[in-house]
Amino acid sequence: MPAHSLLAAAAVLFDLDGVLVNSRIPVERQWRRWAAEHALDPGELLKVAHGHRTIETIRQFAPQLDVEAEAAEIERRETEDKDGLAAIPGARELVTSLPSSRWAIATSGGKMLATERLRHVGLPVPAVLVSADDVTRGKPHPEPYLKAAAGLGVPPELCVVIEDAPYGITAAHRAGMKAIGVLGAYRLEQIQEADAITGSVAGIHATWEGGQIMLHVSCKV
Repeated sequence: MPAHSLLAAAAVLFDLDGVLVNSRIPVERQWRRWAAEHALDPGELLKVAHGHRTIETIRQFAPQLDVEAEAAEIERRETEDKDGLAAIPGARELVTSLPSSRWAIATSGGKMLATERLRHVGLPVPAVLVSADDVTRGKPHPEPYLKAAAGLGVPPELCVVIEDAPYGITAAHRAGMKAIGVLGAYRLEQIQEADAITGSVAGIHATWEGGQIMLHVSCKV
């Protein structure tokens, strides 16, 4: 992979947690709490929870429970728990450099949770925010990113996704989009299917050239 990559896009689609917002501390705290309540291995649970919809994680580890009720309770706890939340360095600069009609978020969390996190860390809430509440199939299915592209009115093949999870990168590719992977929750080899990989959104710079967005990526090899 080259030291720098240049990707052209009509729109940029972001994952939220781990890409724009560092929510690791409250997320792990609430999943560990829930795991303890149900005698589950928190380590194994956390391997799956990041990047998947809450309801899908619960369905995998505790299908005997009222999955929808448990998911709602975890989302409520996570929404209330803001201790440790922070904007990822470079996130504000990147999203504010983009035209508001040319970027969106597709997150595996609920809409209220996503909105509260963005507001708490001082990041703008985009006009198009696709959440777990808006889809029937979460990542790695392409539905979240296809809905985000449709919301912006941009063809999928003209979108670039910024993701930190292998499930999200797979979702982007299945949607016909290119993906930039950022390191954090997963190791380099776990997100190697991305079209470019960087340390964080601080390694991505956007310019507007000839009516399209040019994403300049400082790559990690």
